[in-house]
Amino acid sequence: MSLKIKVIKDKILSENYFVLRNITYDLTRRNGEVIRHKREVYDRGNGATILLYNPEKQSVVLIRQFRVAAWINCNAHGTQIETCAGLLDDDEPEVCIRKETIEETGYQVGEVRKVFELYMSPGGVTELVHFFIAEYVDAQRVNNGGGVEDEDIEVLEFPFSQALEMVASGEIRDGKTVILLQYLKLSGLMD
Repeated sequence: MSLKIKVIKDKILSENYFVLRNITYDLTRRNGEVIRHKREVYDRGNGATILLYNPEKQSVVLIRQFRVAAWINCNAHGTQIETCAGLLDDDEPEVCIRKETIEETGYQVGEVRKVFELYMSPGGVTELVHFFIAEYVDAQRVNNGGGVEDEDIEVLEFPFSQALEMVASGEIRDGKTVILLQYLKLSGLMD
């Protein structure tokens, strides 16, 4: 289905860290009626995320870090437990996620498997996230992780069953993490 869209205004409101645009456009509906929309769209670039899992140990590697948006939205401590992730910048998704995995978790994984690409909030954010999984073993840990420059990341290893319980209890509330944990459960890779 193709829609007829006519941009009326595309104004950049901020180019601080990412780009925030104010866009006004006319959308022609399927019945021919034209409606005008005014929206703010946040362009932060595309990203990648990965869930490291160990079927033998029945464990997963996650990270904890401060997220200002969660803190603003009444999360008292502002930290989130999540999968390793990063923005692509100029890298291909697999190159990006391998780099992020070493920086954030300290693991240099072998084969990574892309499972899908998803828009996490398409009503206002342009980001397309590439989702990966990879097996890990303790011998693949080449450093302590923790991130680079202005990051302060804690590396966590949980039993897979505990990570799933943490989703149910609300301790894990990050969308990409919940999706990958559920994917891993449904895939049978941890059976």
